[in-house]
Amino acid sequence: MTTSLEERSPLKPWAGVPSELSGMFRPHLDALAEEMIEEILAGIPEYSRPQDEEYARLVRLAVEGALRQFVDLIMDPESPWEPVAAVYREIGFAEAREGRSLDVLQTSLRLGARVAWRRLASESERYDISRRTLAGIAEAIFAFLDEIARAATDGYTKARAQEEGELEHRRRRLLDMLLAEPPAATQAVADLARLAQWRVPRTVAAVVLDERGPQPFQHPSLPPDVLADVDRREPCLLVPDPEGPGRGAMLESVLRGWIAALGPTVRTADAAKSLRWAREALPLARRGILPSDRLIRCADHMPALVVFKDEELVRTVADLRLAPLLTVRPRHRERLMRTLLSCLQNGFNATEVASCLHVHPQTVRYRLHQLEDLFGERLYDPERRLEMEMALTVWLTDPPSAQSID
Repeated sequence: MTTSLEERSPLKPWAGVPSELSGMFRPHLDALAEEMIEEILAGIPEYSRPQDEEYARLVRLAVEGALRQFVDLIMDPESPWEPVAAVYREIGFAEAREGRSLDVLQTSLRLGARVAWRRLASESERYDISRRTLAGIAEAIFAFLDEIARAATDGYTKARAQEEGELEHRRRRLLDMLLAEPPAATQAVADLARLAQWRVPRTVAAVVLDERGPQPFQHPSLPPDVLADVDRREPCLLVPDPEGPGRGAMLESVLRGWIAALGPTVRTADAAKSLRWAREALPLARRGILPSDRLIRCADHMPALVVFKDEELVRTVADLRLAPLLTVRPRHRERLMRTLLSCLQNGFNATEVASCLHVHPQTVRYRLHQLEDLFGERLYDPERRLEMEMALTVWLTDPPSAQSID
């Protein structure tokens, strides 16, 4: 709801100007309007549009409307303000749509007021206007100028809010398009990206956020080139040039405190693939399989992601390949499992395994002898090593009991 001039200006300085001056000024309004328009167009090149009849009409309507309104207020301080306010809200709206700042409009208002004051001062002796009355008129002009400037600002603010809403909507549509499978046509992406003011990068990476995060997501902290939709059921981001300087540190900072998974870097046309892997990582983080106290980079956890892609199959294989471990006491079994996994990952180098497990190398050798007794030559079978490593990775997340295989 727009606040009226009467509500905002209880002092009404034009009420102190003798009302008979309105009749004195009115015959000169058309000539004054022409002079004001001429000076505004000369002083502000952005407003000079000889071919734009609609814009010229709006400028004339604004100048003539303001002059008539000012004279009406001198005659009757209760004159309705809304018709002129509506014109200046429209002007402010148009200025925002044209991409100009309010400074240009403010300059035009000051130019118009200066022309009006100059004409009034030159005619003051002719109409026997006292200095005191001139001072009252000056005060009224400045107050009136503030009012029409405020109306223009209201229109300008409304237009900018609409533009921001439209831009946000386009960016969300663009995000949906980029993450769609199958991929959208390259030209369709380019067209919408232009409307969304987004430069299509060579590479991107998707980020999936846990919607159960500890606090509302701080969208304004994101760089403007990051596409985001945190209101959807599965909040996500699309990060351009994720391998660029400082990008990783930026994401770590912005997403601190969140369970967030960063998919692998891919070509922009393959953004959906990055999203798919990020989605695979997030549930594993909730289960504690992947670290959730910092940004999860899928590229650093591909073995785990691949293994748990079909967890049921890997568990079935694990039950067959690792069956000898079920003959060992549960507490000692887990130590042997972790030792075997580390041996497979470090080429059975006892020193490196000991460093990883924080035990003495001799302890590793002792456990390795036990594993040899359990598995025999199969322990060093090259064709079985990757299979056993995958099986151990899954088994260690939920070690089976001795009764689980019959």
